[in-house]
Amino acid sequence: VRVSGRDAVAVASRVFRPASPSRSLDSLSGYTAAYGHVTDEEGDIDECVALVFRAPHSYTGEDVVEVSCHGGPYLLSRVLRALFAAGARPAGPGEFTRRAFLNGRVDLSRAEAVMDVIGAQGEQAARAALRQLNGGASAFIRDAQQRLTDLLAGVAAALDYPEEIEEAEAAGSVIAGARALRDTLLSACDERAARLLDTGFEAALCGRPNVGKSSLLNALLCEERAIVTDIPGTTRDVVRGSILVAGLRVNLSDTAGIREQAETVEAIGVQRAREIMRAADLVLLVLDGSQPLTAEDEELLRETESYPRLILCNKADRGAAFELPGALRISAATGEGMDALRQELARRAGMPCELPLTSERHMRLARAAAQHLQTAADALENGQPLDLAAIDLHAALDCLGEVTGDRVDEKLLDSVFSRFCVGK
Repeated sequence: VRVSGRDAVAVASRVFRPASPSRSLDSLSGYTAAYGHVTDEEGDIDECVALVFRAPHSYTGEDVVEVSCHGGPYLLSRVLRALFAAGARPAGPGEFTRRAFLNGRVDLSRAEAVMDVIGAQGEQAARAALRQLNGGASAFIRDAQQRLTDLLAGVAAALDYPEEIEEAEAAGSVIAGARALRDTLLSACDERAARLLDTGFEAALCGRPNVGKSSLLNALLCEERAIVTDIPGTTRDVVRGSILVAGLRVNLSDTAGIREQAETVEAIGVQRAREIMRAADLVLLVLDGSQPLTAEDEELLRETESYPRLILCNKADRGAAFELPGALRISAATGEGMDALRQELARRAGMPCELPLTSERHMRLARAAAQHLQTAADALENGQPLDLAAIDLHAALDCLGEVTGDRVDEKLLDSVFSRFCVGK
């Protein structure tokens, strides 16, 4: 249980009884622990260890006391009630990290990375979040801010000393610098890579009824997620599951078998299947490789030709009735070809490169800054004065400042920290 603030030690001391009188919390220096009991007016609640951090050398930059108990809902609730009675109040979502930002312990981009680390759902996402926590986005934006500040310094020098610096020469330098920085910012904005890290790669299993889509989903998930029967049209809604492939989350959607002669409920499932196919990063078109291609198979091959797709000839354990160039032969029943399928999924997903920006908020602001830089460069090329272009250069600097928190208001902070869980 973490307590932070100017009176953190005093409040925690009211509920902590040290085993040794010489180990009171008031007497402890920073990074020091004491053993004892946490108590309330009814008596001892639990034995615990209390760890004291002194400002500014703590997570929040304030005095902090962390009380480690045995856990459990009842004990936790009672310890919290004791602390509230002693003068503490409940923390809001992300309040500890928000205080760390306000006290200068981290900038805003690194504060946001805390929740990204916690919410990472794969090795690639965890690595990206850890890079941001270690200052990846911050270092990139700080460098961009410095380059932009240098451009503004050049503009100011030309305006203040026109007899020494020709405006045309200064404008040419600003144009080149603004466009180079614009390209740098835009190259760091890869929405696809950011989405893959955040929500995962979307793969849709499609095909006519009874080709083994649900069996394939179960085989990939290593669990009986979807119902499998010999009755056509068993799957009527979308069944979803996720796996990790080479450290990246892959979301699998098992869709209804696509056929034209479907009754009302099944027809709705077929419509949803087509919607998911259109939105997927990859369509896994499953065919029954043990039987000749049907008219429905041929129609699906034509329908998905323009989609990013991988053709899977299932039921390889029953023999091959046809050959299709580029198709993978697999068997959901025996596991034949499943390793090759996972390798192909990893290749098609494409591991996101180590981009400096992986947050949609950061990319939106970087794109806005890039647009201001473009406007400034265009204005100078069209013969506009330097002081007019400086307006857009300052606007670009403001956009970058919102990433790091150099320029921030309460509304922005509320928006950023609202997605945090309490206690972080």
